[in-house]
Amino acid sequence: MIQQYFQLTELQAQQFAALEVLYPEWNEKINLISRKDIDNLEEHHLLHSLAIAKVLHFKPGTTILDVGTGGGFPGIPLAILFPECNFTLIDSIGKKIRVAEDIAKRIGLTNVTCIQERVEDEKNKFQFIVSRAVMPLPDLVKLVRKNISHDQHNALPNGLIVLKGGDLNAEIRPFSHDAEVTELYSIFPTEWFKEKRAIYLPL
Repeated sequence: MIQQYFQLTELQAQQFAALEVLYPEWNEKINLISRKDIDNLEEHHLLHSLAIAKVLHFKPGTTILDVGTGGGFPGIPLAILFPECNFTLIDSIGKKIRVAEDIAKRIGLTNVTCIQERVEDEKNKFQFIVSRAVMPLPDLVKLVRKNISHDQHNALPNGLIVLKGGDLNAEIRPFSHDAEVTELYSIFPTEWFKEKRAIYLPL
């Protein structure tokens, strides 16, 4: 399914295939992902994470912070797709970060750093912040504004790209002049993506 939408090298194809073995393996030990989702890992987690790459193709050297990564989404699929970018994955739950760290190591990702911490405590600057339905947009913006670097080198100004579903009108209202919403169904036309969106917000 991923290869329908993205051109992958042989190594990238192998790494994505490995995720389809490693996540179910870990899920047996730690309930990271619901049973229904683990059976649809490629569509519901891997392809969903990669929707961010359809909003912006990160240039080599870009620094990206994944807030509330859980077991590594969207950070790990994006790190496979953009091996020349640097990803920092944070989550306040230690066992989830251990999973992300183990998986990144086992598939040979050298561009990923996994840290157990709350976003409030992250001091570094990044060009982009990514996240998947971690908290309401206004709350997230308040917490991550301090982490946006002034060093620009992508096609879009530095900012936040989040993946969310459902009715987002209230969340987006405070940013309605700046936020760009992409309907994921227009990119991945399957039933599951019908209510899913990517929101880009320059910060």
